[in-house]
Amino acid sequence: MDKLTNKAEEQLKVVSTATLTTQLFKRGLRNVFMQGVRRVSTNAPALVGPAYTLRNIPAREDLDHLGVFEGRSHPQRRAIEEVPPGHVLVMDCRGETSVASGGGILMLRAQVRGAAGVVSDGGLRDTPEIAQMNWPVYAAGPSAPTNLIKHSALDLNVPIGCGGVPVYPGDIIHGDAEGVVVIPQEIANEVAADAWEQERFERFVVREVKAGKSIFGTYPPDDDTRARYQEWLKEGEPA
Repeated sequence: MDKLTNKAEEQLKVVSTATLTTQLFKRGLRNVFMQGVRRVSTNAPALVGPAYTLRNIPAREDLDHLGVFEGRSHPQRRAIEEVPPGHVLVMDCRGETSVASGGGILMLRAQVRGAAGVVSDGGLRDTPEIAQMNWPVYAAGPSAPTNLIKHSALDLNVPIGCGGVPVYPGDIIHGDAEGVVVIPQEIANEVAADAWEQERFERFVVREVKAGKSIFGTYPPDDDTRARYQEWLKEGEPA
């Protein structure tokens, strides 16, 4: 697997999920944007990092009770303590939003340990506090009840589904104000480069549209638009 380069990481931090989904669609990937997952920490920076996953199954009353948190083997607690620095903890909650998949203290611990962020397709508790964090946290909504009511945390760093999207350990997770997209690890560097170039061209398109140009022949471009774009680059748009 190709490791995400520093340049690609910086490119991903400034491009949008909309651009990335277009680049992935060009490569035949349609189901890459998590449904129902929104940013909770509203003023946080963009989320970029490889996935470290947690899988939940439905809870069973004789196994999932408050006593399980007293030991050190509970997978939810282990996920918080073991997610590698720079990685994104992605939690498969089967879209179950009636209980929390974590709360403020767990999010703070993951942040302090150096995780890049957290993504859950379930609920989160303590969302008023999480909303104030300058650190990216995504979930399907607020929910106060404990995870143990509905979730049995089972596996770490295995393939999961989150928001209806398959997530494999190491896939690159990107989040912005619109939501979260999953980029297969092996193509992440090329997708980042092409997404950055797409947005550079779209900055030119915005300039053209503001000047009165029609969408036809501009977006997508015809030969005349391509020529004007090259001239615009020569005038000083950074490479």
